[in-house]
Amino acid sequence: MIEAPRVRIKEERLKQLLEGINQFGRNPSTGGFNRMGFSKADMAARDWLAEVMAVEGLSVHRDAATNVFGRYGPPAGSCVMVGSHLDTVPEGGALDGALGVAAGLECVLALRDAGISLDHPVEVVATSEEEGRFGGMLGSQAIVGDLDPQWLQQATAADGLRLADAMRAQGLDPSLLPTAQRAKGSIKAFLELHIEQGPILEASGLSIGVADRISGVVNWSVKLRGAANHSGTTPMNLRADAFAGLAEVSVAIPKIIRRVGTEYSRVTIGKVDVEPNFPHTIPGTANFSLVIRDNHASAMDALCVALRDQIHATCHAHGLTYTLIEHSRLPPVELDPALAQLLLEEARALGVPHQVMPSGAGHDAQTMQALCPAGLIFVPSRGGISHAPEEWTDWSDIYAGAQLLLNSVLRLAIPSRQ
Repeated sequence: MIEAPRVRIKEERLKQLLEGINQFGRNPSTGGFNRMGFSKADMAARDWLAEVMAVEGLSVHRDAATNVFGRYGPPAGSCVMVGSHLDTVPEGGALDGALGVAAGLECVLALRDAGISLDHPVEVVATSEEEGRFGGMLGSQAIVGDLDPQWLQQATAADGLRLADAMRAQGLDPSLLPTAQRAKGSIKAFLELHIEQGPILEASGLSIGVADRISGVVNWSVKLRGAANHSGTTPMNLRADAFAGLAEVSVAIPKIIRRVGTEYSRVTIGKVDVEPNFPHTIPGTANFSLVIRDNHASAMDALCVALRDQIHATCHAHGLTYTLIEHSRLPPVELDPALAQLLLEEARALGVPHQVMPSGAGHDAQTMQALCPAGLIFVPSRGGISHAPEEWTDWSDIYAGAQLLLNSVLRLAIPSRQ
């Protein structure tokens, strides 16, 4: 194999690109970031990124999902796509998604500065709505053509805002989303650099994780209905207490996982509202989210069945009724083995400590695998913390991950030199 030309990440420029993205949506009082999908801050960050890429000489365009693309290299041919997302959860961290976009752009700028002639163009992407404000991963799903028209009509955020209305408020036409689909063969490979969002790499003293598979995720909202009543006059055995039902479902989760799940099973009740929510009133309704994850489709399906059965049995025992809405379902995905092997080879060549590992969180790479080979590089998260202002990765690990990304892009974009 002829050694591909090696170029280096410019660390200070990478830091400046990340800081540029994070000027949008920052909450000075908490240190968190609020760039929820299709919010003003999210759209402003996209405008800024598109302008920066254009100034740097990339060919820039946006699709109907407001994914932002910057292309460098030959004008035609299948591209090596590299990037991640710009949107955040409420009060999210500085690195989730934004790091992958900044690192992808830095890779292209490093190639440009080195004057390297590419066989395949490299395309930086900042996907939209990856965090699932409306369920799913809209941007990457639009790219691969995996959008259910019925879901698009019904998709709604937790605060009741409809996806279609959020897009129209930003001057976007949701009916044009199918036009964002990329043709088969137009993308040679997709690479994503991301923080781990878990404690494994830090605990193992490793700088790099190469993901071999990504967990599936199911998003439910559940409403339990009982009867609001006086807390002092209603005997315990005559209550239809919606909160008691919610508590019973929650307590059953570990038992359900032990019975039908795996070591990779994750079930979370993350958002809860009870009504009427007064100290002296028995809750008449309980609304809560249920997010179910596993790396194996059969286990994820078994968890869903068991949780539905538990909700049904709980409601029967407490005199409640319920409604359950499934907002989205992304299946577990095995990432491309050959691409994972390439990443491992480049990690070894760099001499950085690394391991193969599954991803418990969802990422654009799992969606992109349906269209092209996809690879996912992890760098450690301090304390395993993510989706919070305390999210942090040491810069030495960030630079190692970005250099691995660049070296891997070189392998893919210049196969004639291999």
